[in-house]
Amino acid sequence: MTLHTTYPWEAPATGTAAAMATQMEMCVPTLETPRLTLRSIRLTDFETFYGILSSERAAYMDGPFDRDEAWFEFTQCVSGWMLRGVGYFAIVKRDTGAILGFVGLGMEFGDQEHELGYFLTEEAEGNGYATDAAEAVRDFGLGQQGLLSLVSYVDPANTSAAAVAERLGAKRDTQSEELFAEPVQIWRHKLEAYA
Repeated sequence: MTLHTTYPWEAPATGTAAAMATQMEMCVPTLETPRLTLRSIRLTDFETFYGILSSERAAYMDGPFDRDEAWFEFTQCVSGWMLRGVGYFAIVKRDTGAILGFVGLGMEFGDQEHELGYFLTEEAEGNGYATDAAEAVRDFGLGQQGLLSLVSYVDPANTSAAAVAERLGAKRDTQSEELFAEPVQIWRHKLEAYA
């Protein structure tokens, strides 16, 4: 048995704890689009997660993050499933199995409503994956999970994230934006079938 001594909290569970972790993972639904599988986040996904959050790509998310800060964000993305019945998914390309990024429904400290968030690796950007994944998660949240509201909080400089929200049919909620001390765009998602 090899001990993960540098970052022991990143080491996989063993024994009965590993079996329980697998059972918990199986409680998270899997969503599919023609090109993508959205599945529960696993410990082995952390390196990709950290790669995104430690890069300049995280500038619009109050980053870049060091490894400890990224781990904190990682655990928040996973814990939502246990605490709120919604959380984040790993975005997996169906034909290759490559992890492209993460998408999900969150309610972090300070949020006023459930947030539809998405962030991808640099290599995955520009192929429509964020839109495909976010659309599936939006439908899941407003449909199956019965959320009453859903927004995307977007840094005003993050034109890529705003473009995804717009492609999904979300509309800016400038009245709600005025309630925040920091500049933010609030994109409100609605799905006609559930409105």
